[in-house]
This record gives sequence, C-alpha cells and structure tokens, in this order.
Amino acid sequence: ASRIVGVTSTATAIAGGDARYVVPAGTAGGVVALIMDYGPDVNGVPQQFICSGTLMADRRSIVTAAHCVSDGFGTAGPIKTTAWFSDGSTPDNVAGGANFTGVDVTDYFVNSNYTGEVIDQNDIAVLRLGEAAPGFADSFELFQPAGLSGLTGEEFNVMGYGARSNVGGAVGANLGTGRLRQGDNRYDFRFGDDAFGGFWDGFFGNANVDQSYVSDFDNGLAANDASCLVANSLGLGGPQFCNLGVGADEVGIAGGDSGGPQFINGFLAGVNSYGLTFGPNFGDIDGRLNSTFGEFSGYVPTYIHGDFIRGNLVATVVPEPTSIALMGMGLAGLGVVARRRRKTA
Repeated sequence: ASRIVGVTSTATAIAGGDARYVVPAGTAGGVVALIMDYGPDVNGVPQQFICSGTLMADRRSIVTAAHCVSDGFGTAGPIKTTAWFSDGSTPDNVAGGANFTGVDVTDYFVNSNYTGEVIDQNDIAVLRLGEAAPGFADSFELFQPAGLSGLTGEEFNVMGYGARSNVGGAVGANLGTGRLRQGDNRYDFRFGDDAFGGFWDGFFGNANVDQSYVSDFDNGLAANDASCLVANSLGLGGPQFCNLGVGADEVGIAGGDSGGPQFINGFLAGVNSYGLTFGPNFGDIDGRLNSTFGEFSGYVPTYIHGDFIRGNLVATVVPEPTSIALMGMGLAGLGVVARRRRKTA
C-alpha cells in the first residue's frame, strides 16, 4: 500500500485536510508517482500498482523500492512503468491527471542482494527514464552520515503518494492514493544497533536487516511510544528509544509510499520500504497494520547503497566523493505483522 498518514487529516483541502502535510509548490517536483502495469491476472483483471520514487542528479534515474518492480526471485516485473511528475501547482490533483507530466521507464536495475522478504535492507532499485525529466522537477544527491551512528537519531522529512486519512493516526489510512503528502519523523533505531546484542538476527527470516531503520508513529503519549515499549521489553531505554515524537508534523508511512524518499537537509537519506506492528501491548492503538499510532515505518538507507545507485546513473553525471509476513514474536509472546508499501492503483 502507498500512504502518508499524519497526526491529523491528510485529506484534500476541500475535505478539511491539514495544510501542513501538503508539499509546497515548487519544492518536490522530483518526487514522482510510479504507476506499474503488471498486465491482467488469470481472471483478466488489470493489475496496476502505485509506488513513489526520487529523481537523481542525472535527471534520467529514479530511486525506488525493489519490491515495486521485483519479487526478488528473478521473475518478470511490470510490463510498463510510468513516472508521473507534478509541477506542484495543484497538490490535490491525482497522479496522471492535470499538471502532471508522464515519462516512461525503459530499464530496471534491482539490487542483486534483494531477497523478496518484506523486511530487507536491500529493497532498493534504480529505474531509467526514456528521456530526461521535465525541467520543473528538482533532482537530488545522496545523504552521507557524518558519524559512526549512521542515521540513528536523525530527523527527516518523508514524502509519498497514496492512501491517506481523513482523521489522522487515531484511525489510520482510509482515503485513496495518488496525491503527494509529506511530514516529519526521526530514525529511532536500526535492527543491527549494538544495543540489541544481536537479538534481531534471523528474527525476520533470511533477509539482511542489520541496516534496516525504523521510526515509530507517535501521538505524544507514552502508551503509544512503540520504540520505547519494544526497547523496555528487552531491558533497554533512554532517549534513543523513548521520545514522544516531533509534534503535529509527525507522520507514518505504515502500509504505503513504497520507494518514496526521506530527506535530510535536502539530500536523499532513505527509501520507504515497509510497515510493522508488534501489536497493542507494544503501542499500536488498534492492533492492526493500518497506519495508526504505535506502528513502525521501515526504511532502506541510501548510504549503504551509494555504489549501487551511482553505478546505475547515466554516465554523464559526476557522482558526489504483497504480501504480509506473520512471524512469531519473542517479546512477551506477542505477534508481529509487517507489510510492504505498494498499493493497488
């Protein structure tokens, strides 16, 4: 699924949506809606999905999530993908309509280490456009962390197209896809953080998850501080895990925005990958994976994939120096649910 859900409504303006989640005109034309056409299923029903992506500095390449275009097993991907660029003048128009420019994708470069697991730090791909992006679209370079802690504790801005909410995190995603929304959050931890002592090794199957980062969706209440509750169950705590969010600007991607970006100081720091819940005893207000408070959003950091991304850009640029997984949970015997962030268009 593809969705951005805020503390309050991410509906259209006419329906009372909170303007704080609308991307200002002229600031994010390089964040695109990707419409993937997989052809008809066995019953002849068209299969189309929506993801998000980010235009890179060569203006011919889009960084997105691998699961948008691959199942990790080498089978055929979409028969056609179109990248839709918005000029930002009408934020409530749906991708593919007025004020959008479509450019077809001609090539797909999927990270060779991607396994197809829901949680996988290699869930990343580069798509090649058949022609240069429209002139109004901004392009982006990669973020490089300064210290050994990587992204942990960094605040970011996240964007994406897809399902939204007419209420916010108290209800979760209940509106349609295709309108760009944005908000803020912080990277609470990665599963390979030393503090965990290897607890997560093998927990999510065979995929590599050490460098998979998560943020929780806070509402300002300790009862829904998922990061803190999970950490406390493992005998951990402190400000890295226990904080009450960034206020009304906080958003979660839970269920959507596959391939969309997180930006730090205008640089691409990560790719939206999955949503995750450990259930109501760990903060989820309703116990379902539906973009409500107390869930986690999961991200693939771009800094560990710099060589892969730059190696698949058009050479004229000089680079800068559906599934649901149900798994047993060892935390107080509860279950965990994780889901990719692709959505049927």
